[in-house]
Parts: sequence; structure tokens; C-alpha cells
Amino acid sequence: MTVDARAAARRPIHWAVGGALVVATALVPSAESAAAEQKSEVSLRYTCPFPSGPEEVDVVVSAVLPTSARTGEEIRPAQVAVEVTLPPTALARFAGLDAATLSAVARLTVRNTVGDKSADASWQDLTAPPADLPTPGEGDSQDPGALTLTATGDVPTVSFGSPGRATLAPDALALALTSLTESGEPTTPPGLDVACTPAPGQEPELAAIAIRGDQDPTAPAPRPGESEPVPDPTPTRPAEGLPPTAREKIDALTEKRREALEDDPGSCPIEIPPEWVMTTAETYAAGYANAAKLDGAAALGPAFMKVVLNKRYINDSCASTVDVSSEVNFDYEGKRQLPPTKATFLSYGFMPTTATMTLEQVGPPAAIHTHTVTNTPTYPEETTVTAQLVMRLSDVEVNGVPLDVGPDCRTERPFEQVLKGYGQSYPPAGYLVAYGGTLTGYAHIPPFEGCGATEDLDPIFTSAISSPGKKADNYTKMTQAPLCVATNPEGPDCPPRVPDPER
Repeated sequence: MTVDARAAARRPIHWAVGGALVVATALVPSAESAAAEQKSEVSLRYTCPFPSGPEEVDVVVSAVLPTSARTGEEIRPAQVAVEVTLPPTALARFAGLDAATLSAVARLTVRNTVGDKSADASWQDLTAPPADLPTPGEGDSQDPGALTLTATGDVPTVSFGSPGRATLAPDALALALTSLTESGEPTTPPGLDVACTPAPGQEPELAAIAIRGDQDPTAPAPRPGESEPVPDPTPTRPAEGLPPTAREKIDALTEKRREALEDDPGSCPIEIPPEWVMTTAETYAAGYANAAKLDGAAALGPAFMKVVLNKRYINDSCASTVDVSSEVNFDYEGKRQLPPTKATFLSYGFMPTTATMTLEQVGPPAAIHTHTVTNTPTYPEETTVTAQLVMRLSDVEVNGVPLDVGPDCRTERPFEQVLKGYGQSYPPAGYLVAYGGTLTGYAHIPPFEGCGATEDLDPIFTSAISSPGKKADNYTKMTQAPLCVATNPEGPDCPPRVPDPER
């Protein structure tokens, strides 16, 4: 069996693949859309919880942005920089670790607003290179002993669907600080994660952009309050459920693709540069996780999720597939975790045990991979979400009596949670990344360590909770709400809403 490369190449890259993609060339602004640029900068003060206590930190956010744009036009902030000045008291912790240098990765939430509609974008992976820690009396000229770290990097685009005065305003700031010794080795501990909030009473606006309607790009932008709604281009929402043969159809089509490549190995994948299609989004997910040994389920969420769509986009017209890689970070009060949840189980089948469980996300962002088959009219797809998690236990009571498990009762290593969802784009049905739906999967819970303030309770929790190497022991079902996409802050799914979890 051979795939006709010429016929496949004529097929369009559909907007609705995964419910969130657009034709890449449509994202490249035409020459006539070029507008004057503005160097924008705003100085803010943030409150950051350091081990020394709450610290006031000076932050300067800057970027180059156009002064005007058309509705729907992609706007990419350029020369983005987040300059953070850490006071000496905040640096004292690192001096005690024999640290010589300090670097940072910053994640800044930016609120995009037009009219009365807003959506938050996540400027992630802004990196500040290692800088020498000052000795007393040295450092920033304005504050001897202080240290200024400047984080830079590429950020996703934004576009506005309605004319009016659009603004970009920095909001929450997260810093992942890494300290190294004089020899370049990580200190112990090697870093510190800090979630900062803007001090009240500030004007956080970074830039204002005049958004003009498509009908008359030379007309003056409307004054605030005069914005007119534009037709919503969002495709029809998915129907509930999915035909039971969808999973088998994907498997069969994938097998045919493999046979085709064996006959004609000359595949022709096209990887679209991320700067053309990458954007950010937000949503919530909620659900339940079974604890097989405890014969019960714990509620999960609602978990707030910050998504970066289209980190990698490969269209293989010879193989009739599109593969899209995105990523997601959980966010709860500035930490990469799900909200703590309290559950009661019958340990060993008879002993009522209540505990607060916290799932912390570790390592890189969770990976979202969507595999779509394009040589069938329905465009069936499979989405896999893979996250690395650590489970922590606290506030444990056994038969109503508190059990002191200490401050660091957790799984001895991260475990992998893999969730899958199946859907189709035409007509939309089942799970689609942009529209949400149900994801299911299994996880193996490792043994526990660090449990017990005065006695070793690790064997008890390992025996009661950890699975014996079989992923099927712990079934998880999560329901994701539709995405609120930063490029469409006035869309019907903004602000993001909390879904009703399914059991």
C-alpha cells in the first residue's frame, strides 16, 4: 500500500486538529499589517516569600510591541526582559549554602485585556544566566549587597478579536532560583522556588495597543466602551461521548500508515516553527483517583492548568498524520501542584483513616501529545498526557486519633501519571485538547519515605497505599474544561471554568 504524496499534500492542515490549531501561514502577518513599535516598560514591586520572611522585590518588565494591530492579527512581544532585584536579606539563605552564583528561570503571568474581556497568558522559561552573589557592601549600586537578575526569552503570541484599546499587564511572578558553589556544583539544597504577588495599589499596565477592525484598517481605534463584538469563529462544540469504534479506527489507520511507509519509506514530514503557532491557554481539570488497596477513591482538583500549545507541530502528508506536542503546568497558589485533598479510607479493610493528599508536579512540564490521522473525514485523534508527580501525606488521623507523620511524608521517588483521551475533529466529539473532555489512565504508586516524626511509619504507608508494580491498581479519571486561549481572551471559554468531574 502506498500513500499518494501529491494527493496528501493537497489536503489542508485543518484549523480544528486538536480543536486548537490554525493554518500556519495564516499566522504570518502580511507586510501591510506592519505597525510602529513601542519600547514598553513598567516598574513594579512584588512580595515574595523567602525563608527569611516576606521580602519586597523590585521588578522591571520590558518588551517591544506594536502600537496598533488588526483584529485577529498575531502580536509577538519582542526583546522581553524581566529584571528582578533581590535584596540582601533574600540572599542570606544562599550565603549560608556556600553559594557563589545564582541563576533564575522566571514565569510571568500577563493579563491580556480588551473591553471587558481578559485572559491570562504565561510567559514561561524566561532565563537569567548565573550571576555572582555579592559580598556585603557590593552588588547593585542603588542597594549594596543586592543582586539583579535579568531573565529573557521568547514568549507566545497574542491576538485580539474585537477592536478597542488592548492592554498587557504583568501579574503573578514565579521564580525558580538555582545556586552553585565556586566549583560549579549545585548547593544542598540546589535551589528555591518562590511565588511572588504584585504589591497592591500599583498601575501594572505594560503596554496599550490600538486594535482596529478588519473592515477599515485606517480608521481610528474605538474609544474604551465602544468595542463591537465580532462573530465567534469557534467550531461546533464536541458531542457528548464518542462512537465506541473510534479507538479501533485509530489503531487500524495507524497500522495502515505503517504499512504504507514500509512500501514507500520516503516520508515527507514538515515541522512548523513553534514561533508561528505557539500560544498559551488556561483551564481547569477535576476528577477522581482510585486507591486500589484502600478500596476507595480520592477527589482530585479542581486543578488550575497553564498550557503552552503547539511547542512542536509536525504535518506528515505522506503518512497522513499530524503530531502536536504541547505542555502543561499545574498551578496552586503559585506552586506546581494540585490542590490538597482530604479523603477517608478503610485501611486494611476495617480501620478508618483520614489524610490530606497533595500531588506535586516535578521535573519538566507535563507533556501533551496529540496524534491525528488525516486520511479519513472525521480526523480521529489520540491525546496522551504524561506528568511526573510526587505524593505527599499530612494531617493523618487513624480511627479519629491524630498520627504525627512529620513534615515530609512522601513517595520515595516521582511516579508517572499517564492519561489518554480519544476524539475526532469532524464533527467534534470525544476528548479534544481545546474543548476538553474525559481523560483516563493508571499509575503505580512507589513506596513511601520520610513518614513519622518519632517512629518509622514508612512500612505502614507503603503497605497500605503503594501498588505492587501493577499500574492497573490505581485508575484515574479526569475531566478537563475547554481552554481559555490567550489569543482569544473574549472567547466563550474565558475566563476558564471548573468542570463537573465524572466518576
